[in-house]
Amino acid sequence: MYQRQSQQKLIQHLQQFPAVGLLGPRQVGKTTLAFAQKALYPDALYLDLELPSAQRQMDDPEAFLMAHAQQMVILDEVQRMPTLFPPLRPLLDRRPLPARFLLLGSASPEVSTRGSESLAGRIAFHDLDGLALEEVGADAWRRLWLRGGFPRSYTARSDAASMEWREAFLRTYLERDVLDVGLRMPPAELRRFWQMLAHWHGQRWNASEFARAFGTSEATVRRWLETLEGFFAVRILRPWAASIAKRQVKAPKVYVRDCGMLHAVLGVATPQQLRERPQVGASFEGFVIEQAIHATGARASECFHWATPQGAELDLLLVRGDRRIGIEVKCTEAPTVTPSMTIAMNDLQLERLWVVHQGTDRFEMRPGIEALPVGQLEALRGALRAGTARVARSLKRVNDKHGKALKRLGGESGGRASGG
Repeated sequence: MYQRQSQQKLIQHLQQFPAVGLLGPRQVGKTTLAFAQKALYPDALYLDLELPSAQRQMDDPEAFLMAHAQQMVILDEVQRMPTLFPPLRPLLDRRPLPARFLLLGSASPEVSTRGSESLAGRIAFHDLDGLALEEVGADAWRRLWLRGGFPRSYTARSDAASMEWREAFLRTYLERDVLDVGLRMPPAELRRFWQMLAHWHGQRWNASEFARAFGTSEATVRRWLETLEGFFAVRILRPWAASIAKRQVKAPKVYVRDCGMLHAVLGVATPQQLRERPQVGASFEGFVIEQAIHATGARASECFHWATPQGAELDLLLVRGDRRIGIEVKCTEAPTVTPSMTIAMNDLQLERLWVVHQGTDRFEMRPGIEALPVGQLEALRGALRAGTARVARSLKRVNDKHGKALKRLGGESGGRASGG
């Protein structure tokens, strides 16, 4: 078992809040992490709400919760019982409240509660992602990229066994979770939608294209997409609208969040097959984006992509307050500065632009733009912290001054564009 970095954060949340929601896709390790808390709460009660016996105990949620208000209560798969949330709200408002509630869910709060009651301000939500590079070791990035971050997929005895597990998982995932709780549509149609999304991975969302393919409305396919986002299966990267004169792309980009699941849908089972597929660049881009978001601790509301109709673009823009940092992904071992990077630096006024690549060398490409090996993504940790803003602004002033001096001397030679 890998030591999950989320464990310490979960302990802090349990000490600060009477209720904590631990959210993430099925089989990502939520239950294992929850059981690890029983050392701190020996009398904790655990119920899996998928079991009929547990559901019978929760026939009267209010009475059940009140009866166990003196101990830690761990409720698993809470998205299957939205009636749980209305009685939980007044209970969380009581003072003093000796109880602790740990709610495990395979869907976002919006999907889990389905509009029943808002728990805003009463509960801390903590997302559990798949395994990260920091947890498996930087040297294992190729294996993590191929197999994805689900623990049982990553730790399988072989690539073939990993692929077999992922294919089985996808079948039960689509039928048990998404169809049972989120969507009402034929399983075959959902599988076809999922396959189309996999081939659309890393591209700008086109609702009209999907609507035509399924003979339905744009609103319907958009609801399907947002439901899969709510089940942590898809990442919708919204566009950033900068306050600049030029036109900007307004369509979001879509990614299958776990690269292992992406490869299972595409039929990619080995490193050689991955290298030979035309989607290898988009797959690596999605892998780096997920790992970079994890390393920086960025919230979904702080993550964007940016592009102009003229072709300038930035794979990932992280915005917190007045801070902006950029991440560009290159499926190569020797990246070079492109005109697009320079435009993004200037138009978005980035503090820093990291160019993540598959090589081993970390180096300054030009002031403010740094090449970063994928195995060193931990360098992004803390990049969005407020305490580093002053240093970053000072660095930018130095870089600006250096650039102006080079121009005066006629010594600035723009980097040659790279293709991919």
